[in-house]
Formats: sequence, structure tokens, C-alpha cells
Amino acid sequence: MKKIGILHGKERSFPEAFVERVNSKNVPGILAEPVRIDKAMQGVNPGYSVIIDRISQDVPFYRTWLKNAAVTGTAVINNPFWWSADDKYFNNCLMTKVDVPVPKTAIIPSRDLPDDTTDDSFSNLAYPLDWDAIFNYVGFPAYMKPFAGGGWKHVYRLTSPEDFFKKHSETGQLVMLLQEEIVFEEYYRCYC
Repeated sequence: MKKIGILHGKERSFPEAFVERVNSKNVPGILAEPVRIDKAMQGVNPGYSVIIDRISQDVPFYRTWLKNAAVTGTAVINNPFWWSADDKYFNNCLMTKVDVPVPKTAIIPSRDLPDDTTDDSFSNLAYPLDWDAIFNYVGFPAYMKPFAGGGWKHVYRLTSPEDFFKKHSETGQLVMLLQEEIVFEEYYRCYC
């Protein structure tokens, strides 16, 4: 029996739908299930042929466990060795260069200074930023979210510059994206 596991956190809709859909195909010798970790031993395969990772960006234990799974023969989607590719701004920049349409996006510095920095650390950053140009480029409504990571944490739907400044004041040291709202009829996720 080949097992396909999905590793997830509090998210339930996609993981449960994925398991149900795979199992509904009734492919002989294939079973999909949520990953269950009852031990983590170096160099020992966890028993899955494929694991789809939806949470290791938030849980370092899972990320290193997935690296062991990959080294021992499990196909892991998304690649745990390249988790820093979760930089949404870079990914969008890259897509614009290969003609894949993406929402208009601007990167916004953290509201509060990162640890071990001072105002002098940002001597190359204009203050204030050209907010009018940024808001005109992205438009409203828009979404503001961290430039990296996932899990729908610190995601805000904004309707105006005033709304932006109010919500941005809540983001602390997070580097944020301001992204054009796209109203869609269908939504697809691609796993590579």
C-alpha cells in the first residue's frame, strides 16, 4: 500500500477535501490520509510515498522531519529544503518576468524597528514612503499580509488609505505586502 499524507495545522477544509478526493478515486494500492507522526528517527522513512506539506513554514519540527522523509525516499511537496521560497514578494516579482499575471503588489517595511536595529539602520529608506504612488499602483480594496509565510495570519482586507494606516499600526515588526484585490470566480492551487 502506498500512502499519500497531508501535513497540516488548523486548516481543515483543503486537507479533508484532498484526502476525500484522492480516496474517492479508489485506486488500488493508494491511500490518502492526514500524516501521523508517532516517532522521528534519523534515517528512517516515515512510511509515506508522498507528503503534501501545508504547515512546516510555521513548525520547525515538521520542517526538519520532512527533510528526513525526503532524504529517505518520500516525495515531499512543498520542498522542505527550499522553504524560504515562501517569500511572496519575490515569487510575484519572478512571475512578472515570465508573463504570469499576478496582483499588483508593493512591499511595505515593518512598522516597528526589527530587533538589533536603530533608525540609522534605515538611512537608505525614504520617510515617509510615497504612499500616494503606492496606493495608486495597488488600488483599493486591497489586501495587506506578511511578505513571507502563510496560514492566513495577519491578513487584512483594506478599503482606504486610512484603513491601511490603522491596520499597519498593528503589524509590529512584520514586513508586509500591499496587494491588489482580485475578485475571482475560480481558484486553483498548484503543487510542484
